[in-house]
Amino acid sequence: MLRIVLADDAVLLREGLAALLARFGHDVVASAGNPDTLVGAVAEHGPDVVVTDVRMPPTFRDEGLRTAVALREEHPGLPVVVLSQYVATAYAARLLESSGWGGLGYLLKDRILDVRQFVDGVEQVAAGGCVIDPEVVRRLVARRRDPLARLTPREREVLALMAEGRSNAAVAKELVITEKVVGKHISAIFIKLDLHPDDTGDHRRVRAVLAYLQGADQE
Repeated sequence: MLRIVLADDAVLLREGLAALLARFGHDVVASAGNPDTLVGAVAEHGPDVVVTDVRMPPTFRDEGLRTAVALREEHPGLPVVVLSQYVATAYAARLLESSGWGGLGYLLKDRILDVRQFVDGVEQVAAGGCVIDPEVVRRLVARRRDPLARLTPREREVLALMAEGRSNAAVAKELVITEKVVGKHISAIFIKLDLHPDDTGDHRRVRAVLAYLQGADQE
């Protein structure tokens, strides 16, 4: 029997997964609908495995996956299964880099063909295995080949102007947009190029420009 902490913002899905796992002899010791509750549940129960979605409150973007990364850093070796409809490549890559520290899984809800496949995956991860959906692997390989391909045309324009040494104000003037919008584009560029918030703003800006210049050399 596995002791599982389950995290998903949809209460019906949480309850359904808990009932499914119980049917196969496992115990969902806690369920969470937001990252803070998930972190607290792991600290309290010390589960055998965590199952979490990618998108959770407050922004419903990648909070669940970022929390999984943080939990793996805080609790080395903690088995984690990401179960989602989405492939959030920046943080997925960071999560998979820790695959040697215990079991890890990234499964896509729409590609699970039967419940036994899902339960088998959870059990394999809890035992220290690695279970990654092939589509997740494909996306990550494509991202590593050309990280700039993930940028929108507007984000590439912003990055090109950053490479010219333009300030946010100068970029805004050139593209006839506000500085606030420029800031949002730059934040998106940092995320898509996997430049983490623990770096300083200036450091991330330089690394983003270097990624752009390296990509331009290959074109």
